[in-house]
Amino acid sequence: MLLAIDVGNTNTTFAVFDGERIAADWRIGTVHSRTEDEYSVLLAGLMQLAGLKPQDISDVAISSVVPAVMFPLLKLTRNLFGISDPFVLNADTAGIEIVYHPKTDVGADRLANAIGAHAVYGGPAVVVDLGTATTFDAVGADGAYLGGAIAPGIEISVEALAVKAAQLRRVQYVKPKSAVATTTVESLQSGVFFGFAGQIDGIVEQFRSEIGRDARVIATGGLAELISTQSKSIEVVDPLLTLHGLRLAFERQQIKADKG
Repeated sequence: MLLAIDVGNTNTTFAVFDGERIAADWRIGTVHSRTEDEYSVLLAGLMQLAGLKPQDISDVAISSVVPAVMFPLLKLTRNLFGISDPFVLNADTAGIEIVYHPKTDVGADRLANAIGAHAVYGGPAVVVDLGTATTFDAVGADGAYLGGAIAPGIEISVEALAVKAAQLRRVQYVKPKSAVATTTVESLQSGVFFGFAGQIDGIVEQFRSEIGRDARVIATGGLAELISTQSKSIEVVDPLLTLHGLRLAFERQQIKADKG
């Protein structure tokens, strides 16, 4: 089995793949100071609850946008799974054309999203990832990574409001009763729900004018399900798109290595 690990700025997701099937998946908070021992306790416990053992893992693939966690994760793969050389996704290992300067500036999660979107949904495509940042990635008809856009994410935007505006506070992310809200809480929820859906539709419309009107639009990330109910442009919500893309990148690299 393959253990895929995607480290984002806010959350870290794990998935155990049995072929193309996800046997188990988990999400934990990303903690920059977490040690290899802490990762081992967490992951071993989660695997046990899912009826899995460390010996079941034959390969590990990692994508990360947080350099500080790489060292403990590499120690984890060696000490818990006996794997000294896991696959690490980056511009050199992605196996796709990257139209970006410099190529190394593209986050591993964005490359994984592009790979997964093209393999599953075809191209051209636009991937909207609602994470710490809201990222938009354009994928060509041939699977090339064409570039994208980055906007502040929902959670950090609301947190910034709560810090800078004394009478505002963090709210639950739910669909408000109406856009014209009559309470402060619902006003914030309206701004989040309708505001970010409108932002997504506006940027996607511009992307489609540049890469093709037939571009599929796939959303992923923690709040994709919520915002997709209002967005006119999101066609598919795929919460595990990044992990599937990471698996595909690993498999392609294995095939390339086998061919010598």
